[in-house]
Amino acid sequence: MSRISATIPPHAWFGVSAVFHYLGPAFAVLLFPVVGVLGIAWFRIASAALVFAPVTKPWRTFKNATNRERLLLLALGGCLAIMNSAFYLALDRLPIALVAAIEFIGTIGLALWGLRTGRNYLALGVAVTGVAFLINVPSLLVMDGAALTSDLLGLLWAVLNGALFVLYIILGHKISEGDASRGVERLGAAMAAAFVFVMPIGFLQALDVFGAPLLVLAGIGVGVCSSVIPYVCDQLAMSRLPRASFAFLLALLPATATIIGVIVLQQIPSGPDVLGVVLVMIGVALHRPAPLPTITEART
Repeated sequence: MSRISATIPPHAWFGVSAVFHYLGPAFAVLLFPVVGVLGIAWFRIASAALVFAPVTKPWRTFKNATNRERLLLLALGGCLAIMNSAFYLALDRLPIALVAAIEFIGTIGLALWGLRTGRNYLALGVAVTGVAFLINVPSLLVMDGAALTSDLLGLLWAVLNGALFVLYIILGHKISEGDASRGVERLGAAMAAAFVFVMPIGFLQALDVFGAPLLVLAGIGVGVCSSVIPYVCDQLAMSRLPRASFAFLLALLPATATIIGVIVLQQIPSGPDVLGVVLVMIGVALHRPAPLPTITEART
């Protein structure tokens, strides 16, 4: 897997992740009425853990890990379980644009942390401007009156999801450590831990649909699209990109959502939406990541 990762540019892996990052939630929202929000969160984690287990052998990873590594895997597992549940609970109460806006705030901080050149600050400014067009900031500002206060619980879920998304990026980089194969192996162990954490959260809702094979298959599809494909691609990208650069590339997610909306949901974007996509693409093209250390430097 490390050899496969090295033959393809890390930005390509991120592109695949960005596409499936929104295909999965699109399927999930359609299933909310029949499976339940927390039931879908359970299916997402459980099916991903089931797919990863025979390939990554999480029991072996935990057995051979040091105490520090076990704590890291448990922390990532808990993060994945709560983050995915909070994400769906927020989507059930708030517009996806608002949830995406809150989620992107934390990644801006990560990107700023590692950007040291004027060119990169310019790139970040252009990308953030594009995201502002995509999420329609003026309408969000109008919402901070009665519309927002009518669902403070939804806002709390969105803020929690955004904070845990930043934590996922940090912990995800720690488990990759420049080795894509090892990163995916550890990801499988973390997903097994996430399954343990999410079991009491959504199992009862998921249990209600076990008698409907099509709904079970749909739930598994959500897990594969939302957690297996994007998280593996994240590891393949994280193993070769600095954390700040990976956080910066997350500005592509709103643009990807707009494109998927056109293709899958037949939602034609407005003029500001198109301008936002163009600005995000320009910002990503301008960005220059810091050079990765050589093998000798990494060992020292």
